[in-house]
Order: sequence, then C-alpha cells, then structure tokens
Amino acid sequence: MNARRKVAAIAAGVAPLALTVLSAAPAAAHGSMTDPVSRVSACFQEGPEAPKSAACKAAVAASGAQAFYDWNGVNIANAAGKSKEIIPDGKLCSAGNDKYKGLDLPRADWPSSKLTAGNHTFHYKGTAPHKGSFELYVTKDSYDPAKPLQWSDLEEKPFAKVTDPKMENGDYVFDGKVPARSGRHLVYSIWQRSDSPEAFYTCSDVVFGKDSGGTAPAPAASAPSEKDIEAGAEKSTVEHHGHGDSDAKTGAEASEAAPAEGTSDNQPEVNGAAEKPAATDENLAETGGDSTTPYIAIGGAAALAVGAAAMFATARRRTARHGR
Repeated sequence: MNARRKVAAIAAGVAPLALTVLSAAPAAAHGSMTDPVSRVSACFQEGPEAPKSAACKAAVAASGAQAFYDWNGVNIANAAGKSKEIIPDGKLCSAGNDKYKGLDLPRADWPSSKLTAGNHTFHYKGTAPHKGSFELYVTKDSYDPAKPLQWSDLEEKPFAKVTDPKMENGDYVFDGKVPARSGRHLVYSIWQRSDSPEAFYTCSDVVFGKDSGGTAPAPAASAPSEKDIEAGAEKSTVEHHGHGDSDAKTGAEASEAAPAEGTSDNQPEVNGAAEKPAATDENLAETGGDSTTPYIAIGGAAALAVGAAAMFATARRRTARHGR
C-alpha cells in the first residue's frame, strides 16, 4: 500500500472517531415528586432489588427493578399539553408507558405521605432542570384506591399551578393550597416543559387524618436521599438524548423536539417535526454536561482532523519527491 493510500485509510478511520466524540454525551434523567413522595420515588428509595413494602414488591414484580432505577424518567416526549387526551384511564401513574406499568397497580397499601388541608410547600426533585409549569390534581371524595386510577377520579382543575418555580438544593419548591379531604387519596402531578413538548408525571399516595384505605396501615413513604440518588445513578438506563426510554408508545426515542413550524414554543404539535436545539447550558443540563462540554468534544474532533490532514500533506510531499 503506498503512502497516499495509507493516509486515506487512516483518515477514514479518524472521521468516524471524530463523529463519535462529537455525539458522545453523558446521560441524565429529569425528576419526580418528593413531597409528597411519589410511588416511583418511594420504591426506588426502598431498593429496586429488594423493596420492603408489599406494594413496591408487587410493582417491581410487574415492571422489573430497572424501572425503579429509572425513577426520574416517567415521561412522554411529545405530550405538548395534551396529557389528558393521550394517557388512557388506568395508566395515569405510568403515563401509558409499559415500562412503568407496576405504578398503575390499584392498591390501598402504597407507601404514603401525611397531608393536611390548607397551605403546603411542595418539593419536586429536578435532576435535570427545565423551564415549564407544574400542575397538581387531587382525587375526589369518591376515589377508591383499590380501583384503577381514571381521569374522572381527579378534580377537573388543578389545586396548584405554577410556572418556572424556584429551585433550592436541586428541588423545585412551590406552594399550593390543598383542598380538604379525609382518608387515603392521591396527588397527581404534570410537569409540562415550555422549551419542549416533553412532560413528566407522578402519582403520590397521601393520607388525610386516619388511613382508611386498607385493612392495615400502609408504611410511610420516604424520599430518596442524595446518597441514594448518587448510588443508583450508575444503574440508570434512562436515555436522555431522547428523554425517555425505548418504548415507542411514549415517543421517548424521539430527539428533544423543537416546536413545529407555525406553532408556539408553549404548545408545539404532538407529532411535529423535530429539530436538534442549540447546545445551550440548559440543554446540556439535560444530559449531564455543562457549557464546556461541546467545546471539549469539538476540540478533540478538530485535533483528530488536523492530525489526519497533516499526515495526508506529509504523504503527498513524500510521494511527489519519489515521483521525480
């Protein structure tokens, strides 16, 4: 093989490597309600491999442990404000995602949080911050936890709604006025992003006063600590180039979608054309990067390209000298 062909072969190998460097980015997930504690958070905190409560054991048996290592990824990539239209009854807690089907089990013994009527400060762990709004719904007096959760079980209007709440120590923190209830109920949250059609969902089991939902009191729910989150992160498989998992039903494999032409940033079309957004600091927060990430990657790729070009130029000079 002559020098020119050798360099061409090297360049051919360098190009894919450069592209790999450019496309590589660490993954991160997005979040879940921690006050009141969501079902998925409670079961993650108990330990996906060996949960303690009967409800979490049943949920892991139905979904597998991995769903709970991916506790902060219950989402729909292209919700676009149409959650009530696209999530079927009986699948609200999983957001219609089969991966999280264990969260939809109708039981009266899910680990629960105590809640009282009146003002309450809510906490939502945001492992990848995004602009958007939170809506919280509570179940009606007629709610039966032993039956599959339906949209009609929730009050029609949210009792709390906030846009771009403040963030403290990794938590979104906002206030809401909780309606009066008695016994076991559920708080349902929708976090709809305004910079993308993506939305996230949680079910938090709560008890007002005495727990009358089952024959025996359910265990108290605990939110995962920072240590728990850090320890479980290595086992998470949530894909956040597409912000979800590989379940086609959720559209989660799609790239982070920009609004389709002719739509607003806040309400893009559900299946509109998607474009890759600019590499802003916020976009990079979604993937665990920072503002230096693209420049490091680009710099590495550029160095490879320059090296290949230099070798190619050297080979050409040598070939020219030998041909004289």
